[in-house]
Amino acid sequence: MWKPRHWGFARSRKEFENTAVPADESTALITSQQEEEDKTMIVELVCVGTELLLGNIVNTNAAYLSEMCARLGLSMYYQTVVGDNEERMTKVIQQAVNRSDVVILCGGLGPTQDDLTKEVAAKVMHVNLVEDEHTRNCIQAYFDNLYANRPDAKITDNNWKQALVPEGSIILDNANGTAPGLIMEDNGKIVILLPGPPNELIPMFENQVYPYLHEKQPEVIVSRMIKICGIGESTVEDRIRDLIDAQTNPTIATYAKTGEVHLRITAKAADQEDAKKLIKPVVRELKLRFGKNIYSTDEHKSLEECVIDLLKDQNLELTTVESCTGGALCARLINVPGASEVLKQGFVTYSNKAKHKFTLVKKSTLKDQGAVSSKTAKEMAKGAVESTGCDISVSVTGLAGPEGGTKEKPVGLVYIGCCYRGKTYVREFHFNGNRSKVREQAVVQGLVLLRDCILENYYNE
Repeated sequence: MWKPRHWGFARSRKEFENTAVPADESTALITSQQEEEDKTMIVELVCVGTELLLGNIVNTNAAYLSEMCARLGLSMYYQTVVGDNEERMTKVIQQAVNRSDVVILCGGLGPTQDDLTKEVAAKVMHVNLVEDEHTRNCIQAYFDNLYANRPDAKITDNNWKQALVPEGSIILDNANGTAPGLIMEDNGKIVILLPGPPNELIPMFENQVYPYLHEKQPEVIVSRMIKICGIGESTVEDRIRDLIDAQTNPTIATYAKTGEVHLRITAKAADQEDAKKLIKPVVRELKLRFGKNIYSTDEHKSLEECVIDLLKDQNLELTTVESCTGGALCARLINVPGASEVLKQGFVTYSNKAKHKFTLVKKSTLKDQGAVSSKTAKEMAKGAVESTGCDISVSVTGLAGPEGGTKEKPVGLVYIGCCYRGKTYVREFHFNGNRSKVREQAVVQGLVLLRDCILENYYNE
């Protein structure tokens, strides 16, 4: 099992940057917040790759690493994207090292000539590259497995470039590729190199880098997640503005998701128990303010998982009926293990004929009101229960665009229905964004309505 070396900072950030502390007390106004920041490690992120600058690849690594660093209690002030150019990379990495305690570099560790991250980082840190026998053996084993049924295939010479590592560095094995991760430590500075592909970067960070950085923290960091649905980000922020304005320790960070808002409460303390005690009253207050809109306090629990749990708890069988979402709502529910216990069937009634045949929508409704209407959504949901004998149903019909909209029924208009215990609920939405975004928002709101209907009947019993 990989374990990080224990290593302390040789110099403070101010000493490294040769920043003099003013002798005049009138200019040295050190607040308690500034003192707290001085205790916190500052991390900087540099993502490498010309393809990122050109927009060929979406930089999901930046979002992931930012959130993970925040979870660790690290302060991140800068993020940079730099292309595969040695001169520009050198300047960016040098600048990052000068002003931050930890620099995380992702990308540019491949076998080709334009993969320069390791070479440039080693030059900035003034260390040589040497071949690591263990890494070479790992690369050999990777290709032996890959080419097991291809006797004519062989390892190209450039792949051995990945076995070169900065002398004295900590090597992070890559279980999902050939490029090892690397950690360089020098004079109070840490430079961490990670491969670019997310399926390599994420497990490497979580299994090796996260525990390494966690041990570097002078205090224990504990966080708790509150997941909210059915309320927009601006409303959530407005309701907790007083808490955010007054926060010191713990802190509240908001993360906007499609149709959801996540609140992370993070506390620093001498030990876990003290940190949990700091978090507890904040969580209690948030529960009072948001009530049933909180669908989970479990970091890893998704909205669809909570909906499936509710259906199981109430012993309900569900049917979905979708038009504009084309089965995406059903697919999201099926992603949850054990969904088959409660999800019995799903209809994609994209045409009017299908709506009438499978969910008993009246021809007169389709003719007079149209496929995208509150009445059609209502009859889709009600007809699904009647035709299948299920306990509860959810229906979606709308205009995802980009064409087909009118002044009366613009693109983004979506009706979502839910039929449960003889009562049918319908909500009207006007979503913004392209076709994919409209459909994505409709799926989330379908889950929200389904959850709300179950909870409403549960609390009214």
